[in-house]
Amino acid sequence: MFEFDSIPTLTLAQGATPPAPGQSIPLEGTSATAGAPGGPGPPTGKSPFGGQFFVIMLVLLVGMILFSVLGQRRDRKKREAMIKAVKKHDRVQTIGGVIGAVMEVKSNSVVLKVDETSNTRITFARSAIQQVLTTDADSDPVSGDAAG
Repeated sequence: MFEFDSIPTLTLAQGATPPAPGQSIPLEGTSATAGAPGGPGPPTGKSPFGGQFFVIMLVLLVGMILFSVLGQRRDRKKREAMIKAVKKHDRVQTIGGVIGAVMEVKSNSVVLKVDETSNTRITFARSAIQQVLTTDADSDPVSGDAAG
């Protein structure tokens, strides 16, 4: 069913002695001396990829780190600009999910009006603002409905 004639085998030539530990076994039809024409030659210790594989992996790693750092820097600048631009009557959402209208802007904090009927106001750190929902001064500060 299967033929094993085409599979190379490692066999010792007639009368040859087994190799010492760490020494390679010559294949059939080759001479046992390293460096002989057609012989296997001494092992070089090089990987099949050479130095190119290492260089490519290094470039990819540096590229991934660079894109990550640049992306984080861009996002941080965008967020800082958004927080600095917050003004009175903007509707904002905090990182806790509270939605309210900015009633007062201080250097490190903002006062949000979260309920119109009970006039509930909560003070948050400016860094707690996740996003500005609307910046329209004509809309109702809490519900977002147009006044009029």
